[in-house]
Amino acid sequence: MTSVRVKGFKIFKDRHGKQRCYHRRSGLKIDLQIAPIGSPDFFAECARIAALENAQKSLEPKLGTLGGLIHEYFTEEHFQNLSDASKREYRMCADLLHPIQDTPVHVITTPLIARIHDKIAKKKSGDKANRVRTFLIQVFKFGIPKGLVEKNFAQDVIPKPRPKDLGYQNRPWKQAEVKTVLKHASPALRAALAMMLCTGLDPSDAISVTRDEIDGDTIYKNRNKTQSGAAVPIGSTLRDELNRAPSHSAETVLASSKGTPWTYDGLSSAWHRLKKKLEANGKINSGLTMKGLRHTMATSLREAGLSERDISDLLAQKSPAMGLHYSRNANLARKNEATIKIWEQENERKNKLSNP
Repeated sequence: MTSVRVKGFKIFKDRHGKQRCYHRRSGLKIDLQIAPIGSPDFFAECARIAALENAQKSLEPKLGTLGGLIHEYFTEEHFQNLSDASKREYRMCADLLHPIQDTPVHVITTPLIARIHDKIAKKKSGDKANRVRTFLIQVFKFGIPKGLVEKNFAQDVIPKPRPKDLGYQNRPWKQAEVKTVLKHASPALRAALAMMLCTGLDPSDAISVTRDEIDGDTIYKNRNKTQSGAAVPIGSTLRDELNRAPSHSAETVLASSKGTPWTYDGLSSAWHRLKKKLEANGKINSGLTMKGLRHTMATSLREAGLSERDISDLLAQKSPAMGLHYSRNANLARKNEATIKIWEQENERKNKLSNP
């Protein structure tokens, strides 16, 4: 019997004596009942699979190119440890850069990245352009030590300003908005929103808190975004909200209406359905985001007179400046009024001393 061989394909008999054939590189199999070995259909199928593999190979990023650099970053432990939401965002950024993935690394400069940044802002939005800039900063940062790129060309690109007519991104919620949303939210969604409101945790962090991350009345949680450790006490308000939430057997503290751990996409879908309905009925104003609940907590704490350091410690921010950022919309009138009174008293005392 004549032996048939085709480059790139393995033809063999399995342990039952049945002939098999598959493409070595892709693992694609040929159904030998439809295309028997040695038949015209068999060779046609081999040619089709080989052509498909070559076409796929031509799409792979090449070494020494922007695409190759991005591909290398996606293998980094830093990327692998990111939250699912961050991974999705970075892959979205890579998709936006796909048309120029064959750009050689040696021609990449800050002016070139700035032009790419401008083009994305014009074609998509300033926000998307800034996200791509942030993504490239990470790509270049991890490429430098490996000798893949000489400097961080995205670092000096100036971010696009947020349009003034869009208002405050992730603005704090008003108390009336909090009450309205919680009143109309499903029990499972209400528990998730209450967790964000009462802890200041990001949405992805809140839904991933597991039962073993609670010790007594404190949540000990590493933030998915930064891996900074947070220690958040569970107050009576949150305790009451968790007690009224539907019981479930999921390992996470929060669960969807199905009793399974929330996924970020599932949570986001449930939230947007509710928000759209409430906005259409005029029950809430536009601009509410789940992350805005983090800002809501920071704002309340700042208005109560807590320092940026105190706020940053609770929100697991590495810098006090971030505590100030999250609470920058606080109504400081009450706090500043007390400060001014102290200043006036001190000024009056000095005047009396200088004019006996």
